[in-house]
Amino acid sequence: MGKPTLYIVPTPLGNLRDITLRALDVLRDVDIIFCEDTRHTRKLLSHYSISKQLVSCEKFSEARRSAYIIDQLEEGKHVALVSDAGMPGISDPGHVLIEKALGEGHALSVIPGPSAFVTALVGSGLPTDRFTFIGFLDKNRTKRRHELEEVKAARETLIFYEAPHRLKEFLRLLHEVLGDRRISLCRELTKLYEEYERGRVSELISRY
Repeated sequence: MGKPTLYIVPTPLGNLRDITLRALDVLRDVDIIFCEDTRHTRKLLSHYSISKQLVSCEKFSEARRSAYIIDQLEEGKHVALVSDAGMPGISDPGHVLIEKALGEGHALSVIPGPSAFVTALVGSGLPTDRFTFIGFLDKNRTKRRHELEEVKAARETLIFYEAPHRLKEFLRLLHEVLGDRRISLCRELTKLYEEYERGRVSELISRY
């Protein structure tokens, strides 16, 4: 595989067949794989008969674990980073490690593949020519409102992530701050119960 490299490898959102052939090649060839949940990643690897050393690197340990990953690269090993689903670094661990690896002159290779927000955007029926990915808002209601106020004037499509148990509160806050816009709610992407709900904010509030 040449020079020791940090590979950023996206994994399926739900349907295991959505992984790319190149991603599988990388996962077979690297020396060690860092992942959010070893049990989740082991299930994916087992499906494709891949056996590799797995080491946990979740959100709360990324800064500490990055030093260890850099050590592996300096020892000449090829390393892959995966998240539980989608592209590492997008609302998942990855950025801290990537920044550190590049800062120390290590080779980086990002493998293209599944991304939840791109899939949701294309399936939303909303404009795709210009958009802003915001991800998760702060859990504090006051801060969440402030973050929404900052994008109130935006005309492009806005993309948020939200936990199911906070959805109703989020929709109400969205209605208060951004008004009765057209929106699309997406869940279980690529899975058996994939679902899109489309309409005005007020309509979806009444449904939930």
